[in-house]
Amino acid sequence: MAEEIPVYVFTGFMDSGKTSLVEETLFQNQFGEGAKGVIIMCEDGEVEYDEKKLATVNFKLTAIEDEEDFTAKRLAQIDLEYQPEQVFIEYNGTWGMDRLLEAELPEGWVIVQSLATVDSTTFDLYLNNMRAMMQEQVFASDVVIFNRTDDNTDRGHLRRQIKAINRKAQIVYERKDGTIDERPEELPFDINQDVIELSDADYAIWYMDAVENYKKYEGKKVKFLALVYNPQNLKKGVFVPGRFAMTCCIEDVTFVGFKCRYEAEEELPHRSWIEITAEIHVEFAKEYKGKGPVLYPVSIVKAEKPEDELVYFS
Repeated sequence: MAEEIPVYVFTGFMDSGKTSLVEETLFQNQFGEGAKGVIIMCEDGEVEYDEKKLATVNFKLTAIEDEEDFTAKRLAQIDLEYQPEQVFIEYNGTWGMDRLLEAELPEGWVIVQSLATVDSTTFDLYLNNMRAMMQEQVFASDVVIFNRTDDNTDRGHLRRQIKAINRKAQIVYERKDGTIDERPEELPFDINQDVIELSDADYAIWYMDAVENYKKYEGKKVKFLALVYNPQNLKKGVFVPGRFAMTCCIEDVTFVGFKCRYEAEEELPHRSWIEITAEIHVEFAKEYKGKGPVLYPVSIVKAEKPEDELVYFS
């Protein structure tokens, strides 16, 4: 069996900072400790590689200029020519991610991490005008790096947009001077209230935070307007209060809610509206494939359907 050769994928639109991230990884973080590597460059950006400098860390550079040339045959040629012990792929942001993710890689090559670079100043523009491409890149990424940020950057907005597409992605904010912005993000509600009262505008934000940071909600009480998910085939003693949430357009609407244990669940019609106050406990649930927030009602009151049934991650 061939020895495993780690492959690191760098995605993002042109001039989003892919090349700079690769160089930072190689030269500042002393990545790979001298193991022989190759960078497969799939587009020319503002920053160009210095091949002599790459040689100092035992890396070489090659290119695939056209999408139709990103094939198993071409990758096999690169493997034979360079015999790498590690591979960096700087992928073209306008190429389909399926070509990369479904590619037949040379024997031993294994994609171990995918990183997406995003220019924070143009993110909304790209998301609105090239949504499918942007979502493809983010969905496939383990780490999303927002660069060119400053104190005025709405990090909460950026984070919610990414988490709505890829909940597991780690998000990093890099300032214009290259330093990492590690300030905690502010929430629009007070989690130290006796009961955390959530407006419709806050629900999606709270949902994302509770998914990612569920431990801090142990024992907390929360109150919100909810749509009841309680079809006949759902387990007895359980229903899901939640809301339909939209990321950026109507095609991205999805129902988001948490498991709720309630013995009188048969009294709650499917798709009815309620105002629920519940205590949160962190428990293992097969629905979460691990631990997560489980709600225990303190009170449930029938409610009227709101004028806008959707909540928003933006």
